[in-house]
Amino acid sequence: MNGSGVAIVTGGSRGIGWAIARALADAGLAVVVNYREREREARALVEAITQAGGRAQAVEADVGLREAGQRLVRSTLEAFGQIDVLVNNAGVHLPGVPVADVPPDEWERVLRVNLSGPFHLIQAVLPHMRARRTGHIVNLSSNVTQRFPAAAGPYTVSKIGLEALTRVLAKEEGCHGIRVNAVAPGPIGTDMLDEALTVMGSERAGAFIASVPLGRKGRPEEIAAVVRFLVSDAASYLTGQVLYVNGGGPGG
Repeated sequence: MNGSGVAIVTGGSRGIGWAIARALADAGLAVVVNYREREREARALVEAITQAGGRAQAVEADVGLREAGQRLVRSTLEAFGQIDVLVNNAGVHLPGVPVADVPPDEWERVLRVNLSGPFHLIQAVLPHMRARRTGHIVNLSSNVTQRFPAAAGPYTVSKIGLEALTRVLAKEEGCHGIRVNAVAPGPIGTDMLDEALTVMGSERAGAFIASVPLGRKGRPEEIAAVVRFLVSDAASYLTGQVLYVNGGGPGG
């Protein structure tokens, strides 16, 4: 898809989601910037996109709730008449807690937002995409699915599930003209990474970043560029894939 269409980006008010929304708007897509709490940031992004000549709208929804996800899809269709791209970016984590100590409600919260949320949104957009025989779904996974780090159990499990969902869905929906892929970032300079590094402590955090072959954190814009590629015509024969964008992969 080049130069037209409508995209939903969940968790679009900051970090990687913000960069993805801006990149897709720059590519000519109308963008629905989903947020849960950061209304001011989401509306500032919409204003920036609009001032640059693009089309955008901010929509509040806790995508971990099925009804809220359905409302997000309805709002998008009412505003723009179609949905061509769904980017499941919204996510939460619980860093530094061993599985034995994870409170059950926190386990449920992480899986609800990171795995069930994308599932419900996908179910909500599929009838529309199938009817038009075109669509692009990009799920944001994580480098943890290769590393299996200690004290990151709920997050790792949720992202492995999301990658499985991506691969199964690609096989089921290819006949409807729908491509489904995932992007798995390594350590990217975001608030979420900062929280995880704080839990590690300065010495371990420094060693972790130093273990990346490219020797640095990634930038949200570097993830956004890959998402933009995946929904473009340049990736027309690419589906069911997980692209690890991680600087070579941290060793920690």
